[in-house]
Amino acid sequence: MATIEFDHVVIAVTDLGDSARTFAERYGLVSIEGGRHPGWGTANRIVPLGDSYLELIGIVDESEAATNAVGRWVAGGATESGRLLGWAVRTADLDDVAQRLGVSAVPGSRATPTGETIRWRTVGVDQAIEDPSLPFFIERPPDAPFPGTVSRPVATLSELEVQGRPAKISAWLGGDHSLPVRIADGSPGIARIVLTSADREIVIG
Repeated sequence: MATIEFDHVVIAVTDLGDSARTFAERYGLVSIEGGRHPGWGTANRIVPLGDSYLELIGIVDESEAATNAVGRWVAGGATESGRLLGWAVRTADLDDVAQRLGVSAVPGSRATPTGETIRWRTVGVDQAIEDPSLPFFIERPPDAPFPGTVSRPVATLSELEVQGRPAKISAWLGGDHSLPVRIADGSPGIARIVLTSADREIVIG
């Protein structure tokens, strides 16, 4: 059975610059520029949380975004305040996950502001788009930098509250796990994120 860990939450926004300022002022969460996703028409900013992160993602090329599923997903879900669009778990056994679920792994990448290309592979993005209670799976090369890494994160993720069908989500994940996720019956989607900082609890959603 593949080992999985919590990776990140996708938050769709209409303007990356405005959202970066909002998250800093409202929540005390400072983001850094991530980069642009070739072929998707999107770009992102990263809120590092140590062993996980928040991904603020927005459209930077409407024509390009309209040509692919991820671009349309972000365009259709983006709001000014940020919509909790999806979530991801990481694994070093992506091919095993792909075989278990009967789907193919798909390569992805983004170009950083310094010109570096960061690559990864995913499984289950289409299914996560269709049912936002389900996470997609991501695998990065062993030497790839992790977006959430920071010497002293301002906050860490303590809980992700997801609504959906608990049995379906559990089967999708592959059985037992120790993810900081609470699942409740309800309309499929992410209800809220709970972060813990040195002096307070931060709730998004």
